[in-house]
Amino acid sequence: MMNKLVAEFFGTFWLVLGGCGSAVLAAAFPNVGIGLLGVSLAFGLTVLTMAFAIGHISGCHLNPAVSVGLWAGGRFSAKDLPGYVIAQVLGAMAAAAVLFVIASGKPGFDAVASGFACNGFAEHSPGHYSMVAALVCEVVMTAMFLIVILGATDSRAPKGFAPIAIGLCLTLIHLVSIPVTNTSVNPARSTGVAIFVGGWAIQQLWAFWLAPIVGAVVGAVVYRVIGGGEK
Repeated sequence: MMNKLVAEFFGTFWLVLGGCGSAVLAAAFPNVGIGLLGVSLAFGLTVLTMAFAIGHISGCHLNPAVSVGLWAGGRFSAKDLPGYVIAQVLGAMAAAAVLFVIASGKPGFDAVASGFACNGFAEHSPGHYSMVAALVCEVVMTAMFLIVILGATDSRAPKGFAPIAIGLCLTLIHLVSIPVTNTSVNPARSTGVAIFVGGWAIQQLWAFWLAPIVGAVVGAVVYRVIGGGEK
């Protein structure tokens, strides 16, 4: 079990450092900024690479909502949930701390002013989308993510391709929802960076725990219906 928890810690560390790091350090870099497409791809690549690296160790959840969804889908034991969630949140916080140190090396950097890749709604949404729009977006996107995860890892699915399908799914999710919430679908990812911004980021954090977890359970239930139960 300890190996699994350490794997989840480092896997989530990589997701937040790679995904949020691309947003904080590279998205708006003068002349060669990677933009929305680059950030979306970065998040997808973190999951794809870690799925190959640690999927055989911990299952490569990297996300409390995914762990809850896999439990709801009959693929994960409830007794292992607390340990996974703690490891994921700690990994996200460690990555955010490393990212903060790196970003602070640039003169004038201000985590609060920059937003530090935090998730938000209303005035803190990149496109100023409402709280309702943000909640609906996060629920639906996480539900679809779980359907893809459960389907790609089903015993009847083509073998060896699950990391690609899951990584591309996360890329697509970011392409759609970055303008709405800066894309969470992952409470650990949201928590890691929020603690370095404080204020509004902490106040709105509840939404990025509630909506992804609800969405994950919905996605798991849908897949159990259409997929015929645990496989």
